[in-house]
Amino acid sequence: MTLNEIAKAAAAAHLTPMGGVHDDGQTIILLGPKEPGFWSFLQTEPEFLDQAPDPMDRWSARVITGLAAGLDAQAVFPFGGPPFHPFISWALQSNECWQSPVGLLVHKDAGLLVSYRGALVFDRLLKLPESGPSPCQTCIGQPCLTACPVDALSGSGYDVPACKAHIDVDAVCRAGCRVRLSCPVSQSYARDPAQTAFHMEAFYPS
Repeated sequence: MTLNEIAKAAAAAHLTPMGGVHDDGQTIILLGPKEPGFWSFLQTEPEFLDQAPDPMDRWSARVITGLAAGLDAQAVFPFGGPPFHPFISWALQSNECWQSPVGLLVHKDAGLLVSYRGALVFDRLLKLPESGPSPCQTCIGQPCLTACPVDALSGSGYDVPACKAHIDVDAVCRAGCRVRLSCPVSQSYARDPAQTAFHMEAFYPS
């Protein structure tokens, strides 16, 4: 099994490997949206047509579990625990994701819009690419540091109440986090704005 073979299988569901890590003889491959086209693909899937709650999580569970079965792997998810799997730790140990100046994860391709739908756990060591530098190292001006109107993300942590209070009065923030969208890598990532709005609504329902 190679990373290219995993990517090819995942692409059928508009998913893609977004980093991998070796852990105690296992290989964990993180999966996220394959862009462009992920959101439009989801709109025709059963979970997005049945009007039931949590369509994205239910879709992820069904699709990634099926993908794992076909690849002789185990599927794990960042939701539905306990047990709760250490996705943030895995991401930071991977070859594709780092901690940004505002504390959020930043991915080499998705920037601050990185999201993980699940992971495949293989009971063997697979070859992983070499790690590269964080895009933050060469980011001119680091606009994420000044993008939040209420400075909810700072060195002292994430002020969730201040963030949600501002979302109530700011339609731009309601549609998408200004900090995440300010990242130059995020701006080159072809995520549908409707998906960003979906995540904002899940974070703080209107």
